[in-house]
Amino acid sequence: MIQIRPFSIEDHSAVVELWNREATKYDYKPFTEREFQDTFIDHPYFDADCIWVGCDEKGIVGFAAGCCGSDLPLGDVAGYITSVIMDTHVASLELYDAFLLRLEKRFQELGKRQADVLFFNPVKLKWSIPSAPQHEHNNAPGISKDQPLYEALMARGYEDRATQCGMYLKLGSFIVPEDILDKETNANSKDYYITSYVPDLHTGLEETLAALQNPQWKKDIVTYVKVGAPLVVAVYGNEVVGFAGPIISQPDGRAFFCGIGVHPEHEGHGLGSVLFFRMVEAFQNVGCQYISLFTGSNNPALRIYQKAGFTIEKQFSILRREL
Repeated sequence: MIQIRPFSIEDHSAVVELWNREATKYDYKPFTEREFQDTFIDHPYFDADCIWVGCDEKGIVGFAAGCCGSDLPLGDVAGYITSVIMDTHVASLELYDAFLLRLEKRFQELGKRQADVLFFNPVKLKWSIPSAPQHEHNNAPGISKDQPLYEALMARGYEDRATQCGMYLKLGSFIVPEDILDKETNANSKDYYITSYVPDLHTGLEETLAALQNPQWKKDIVTYVKVGAPLVVAVYGNEVVGFAGPIISQPDGRAFFCGIGVHPEHEGHGLGSVLFFRMVEAFQNVGCQYISLFTGSNNPALRIYQKAGFTIEKQFSILRREL
């Protein structure tokens, strides 16, 4: 008989052991106890009523976690399911269902109307690149279909709303293709140029970020630029009309960037694809070992990434259930 009860600090080591035994089968990164604490407990949206364990006579055999936050994207209506992991020997649809019910009830107590598995979840779960396990991506943007949890969510009535593709490119031999160089030459003929951002020379960065209507970009890009992080930009004269980056090499060799955008009034000149390829080149030039990212399976940018040499390493489902 399995008892489901709230997580307590005494469960810490046993849950980490369970995670490292079971979750890693689906490419999640293993945790140290400190990393588990940082990820699931010591974050601003921790809720003691939204983290559960399952126990039998042998100890901890199940773990479930979710979170809510009114200031999160969709946070006024949605609670986020982070993970449900179980020992293979006890896993069943009924047990998954029991864990999910507890998370959903907590969401309802907090006034939420839906449960989501979505990349807006503030709890970020790292996963290993299957073709290069020494490399990782910093967030699982959904649930991969090879997880038993996916089957349990579908059986409970969750809607599979979209697929996110986890993509990977090993750097070291990247070259900007000829047709992209031709696009850049064509843009140059219209007085558009791709270059490195120089704060004392270039104007209009904040205006372009505002026009793109992405508050996170507006906040993060300006912050990174202020501390000297390189940024690839498209300029018209001295005016910034597009960006890609920033160009940041993380300690593990991964390339980090916030996004790519072109001012709506300057679209249609191939600037987005040129910015992307020049950004990849810039990451290689600063010594990054690889780039990982995710994008929607229906996103036209998917073809651009594949053209650059990216491979689809995993596919993650975005799911929702109305409560």
